Amino acid sequence: MDINFCIKCGSKLILKEIGDEGNQKYCEKCDKYYFDNPVPCVLVLILNQNKEVLLLKQSYIIKDKWTLCSGYTKKEETLEETVSREVFEETGQTVLSCDYIKSYYFAPKNLIMAGFIAYVNKKEFGDSKEVDDLKWESLETTGELLARENNLSGKHFDECFNFLKGEQL
Repeated sequence: MDINFCIKCGSKLILKEIGDEGNQKYCEKCDKYYFDNPVPCVLVLILNQNKEVLLLKQSYIIKDKWTLCSGYTKKEETLEETVSREVFEETGQTVLSCDYIKSYYFAPKNLIMAGFIAYVNKKEFGDSKEVDDLKWESLETTGELLARENNLSGKHFDECFNFLKGEQL
């Protein structure tokens, strides 16, 4: 989030140097620094017992490609709790366990995305207001269906695929 005014008093922020952080936004009236830190999110490859990947169609994100599950971390929530909540909210699947894979920075929205694999036992899809369509796809054919331009789904899939190869699919 790009903050330009003090959230306490409403004064316009100026740039002021602070140690090794360089110039940062600062409210002279409140004597408070503000940082444009990235927002934490999760990016999740959902994998079932048949080695199928759950793909999401979300037209507000991208119209002609499939994506992986993703979502914002809520206050006082761990990354693993976010994974479980987002997977359930968007797909109706219950996470049994998850593996952290790696993090990504998504500059267009100033997001830090923690990438996970979530393991589930395949069941009926839930009803989500955020998702237009869901489908299970084989691990081998998923990569070609995923959004890659201005979206991290394809990149995260590649990382997960390499991780899973090391686990001897």
